[in-house]
Amino acid sequence: MHLLALCGSLRAASLNAALLRAAQDLTLPEQTLRLFDGMAALPLFNPDLEAAPPAAVQQLRSAVAAADVLLIASPEYAHGVTAVIKNALDWLVSFEGFVNKPVLVLNASPRASHADAALRETLRTMNARLLDEASLVLPVLGSGLGESELAAHPAIGQPLRQRLAQLPQDLATQD
Repeated sequence: MHLLALCGSLRAASLNAALLRAAQDLTLPEQTLRLFDGMAALPLFNPDLEAAPPAAVQQLRSAVAAADVLLIASPEYAHGVTAVIKNALDWLVSFEGFVNKPVLVLNASPRASHADAALRETLRTMNARLLDEASLVLPVLGSGLGESELAAHPAIGQPLRQRLAQLPQDLATQD
């Protein structure tokens, strides 16, 4: 199973990127998790470019098409989703390879409920196959944990490992 992670933060010390990297450490042997590294290269969404998308958009679309499941982790900025994740999703709105794509949302902060709800609404509107039962809110913000400690922490690593292990069953029950 090929998983693709999209991070809604470009910050070098992003907790969401750290959470996604921890997920990489927790995948099952039959799973691969790749963190898409081209978010900063995506141009601002412009519908005029849809017919011939820029190379960075083509790379995003190819990576999404090749993935069995998307993992999205994004912070909340001013009670909303970040421009980074919204821009990436805008480039995927008319992309056929995104329709019915299974998506697991990871929220690194229990208090980031506004962005989490907005992200989920956007994904539903885009016809993503949102894996609500598999999505997690994890107490990364304020934990004081370093990136290398996230996967080993019982309140973060254990539920994340369980969700990744449960993905095949989650996908089967939604078919």
